[in-house]
Amino acid sequence: MAVITEIEDLKRIYERRVPRMFYDYVETGSWTGQTFANNSSDFDKIHLKQRVAVDMTNRSTATKMIGEDVAMPVALAPVGLTGMQNADGEIKAARAAEKFGVPFTLSTMSICSIEDVAEHTTKPFWFQVYTLKDDDFMKRLFDRARAAKCSAIMVTVDLQLLGQRHKDLKNGLSAPPKLTVKSISNMMTKVRWGLGMLGTKRRFFGNIVGHAEGVDDPSSLATWTNKSFDQSLDWDRIRQFKKMWGGKMIVKGIMDADDAKKALNVGADAIIVSNHGGRQLDGALSSIRALPAILDAVGDKIEVHIDSGIRSGQDVIKSVAMGATGTYIGRAYVYGLGAMGEPGVTKTLEVIHKELDMTMALCGHRNLNDVSRDILYVPRGFSGDWE
Repeated sequence: MAVITEIEDLKRIYERRVPRMFYDYVETGSWTGQTFANNSSDFDKIHLKQRVAVDMTNRSTATKMIGEDVAMPVALAPVGLTGMQNADGEIKAARAAEKFGVPFTLSTMSICSIEDVAEHTTKPFWFQVYTLKDDDFMKRLFDRARAAKCSAIMVTVDLQLLGQRHKDLKNGLSAPPKLTVKSISNMMTKVRWGLGMLGTKRRFFGNIVGHAEGVDDPSSLATWTNKSFDQSLDWDRIRQFKKMWGGKMIVKGIMDADDAKKALNVGADAIIVSNHGGRQLDGALSSIRALPAILDAVGDKIEVHIDSGIRSGQDVIKSVAMGATGTYIGRAYVYGLGAMGEPGVTKTLEVIHKELDMTMALCGHRNLNDVSRDILYVPRGFSGDWE
């Protein structure tokens, strides 16, 4: 049994155990992959300030995200197709998050449905929605989320059209996937994964198939998907979603200070500084570089969270020290899920928590809520000195 001490250990096991098309789906950015790479590498440019001879006892990483108690400011981000990384993957990830005391966010493009996850968990989770044209579907989706006692919705605003992801196109990874001889041959070598998928009834998009008009089977899903995403989206539409839902709303996909102000104006309870993990506009800034200008614009009026590129507890504490109220992990937890199922997600959270806790202590703090930019060395011009 491999000794797992860092997220990279889980990633190596994940790559061995999951079919290539699903590995590539997670481990790919759009176009050249510049933004995908910079999301992680830009964290390395920020250094930490060590402090010594300080009391490190009785430490706590506990805090709040949108008013909810969390064991650490890390939520599981919405990831489409999670149930294809490991059978019943969304259920397993949600259970691991609940036990650890951090939020889980279910994607609309999940394999397991809202009802599946609610049935197998005991605490409220968050639900991510896309900005779709179909009002009837959206209202019923919100009704289902309310029935499942979801405590917040997360509106993704940066996917009106799909960024070009070369590997996904070549692998035939669409909604639904277009299987090729190569992908089928590769799947046949992943015995553990295959046995899990044979043992579950959940292999299709559970929130859509049988719920959207005209989508009664996976073959009709592609047509619905192509016509449903709203390229005419504007802020009034997002305000309508807030009204339809009536509860807490997080807006995901903010990379500009003016957009942050507009999200605040339509009633968002939190925003996520996010470039969709480098999967949409390639050549965009990394999320951590974009964060300071957005905090300057709205940080005292709304919670500002961040995702994209977070692979360690040190990335988490750097984000918090820069001013973020919460962070999200997507790829990091999927590595654990694909490697080991629910215990793998738990291991991901344990690794990140240990790194976060130890780094906090070595930077001279016992409570994460006391951490500030004082623990960081941030290069001059890190956020950009642009013309």
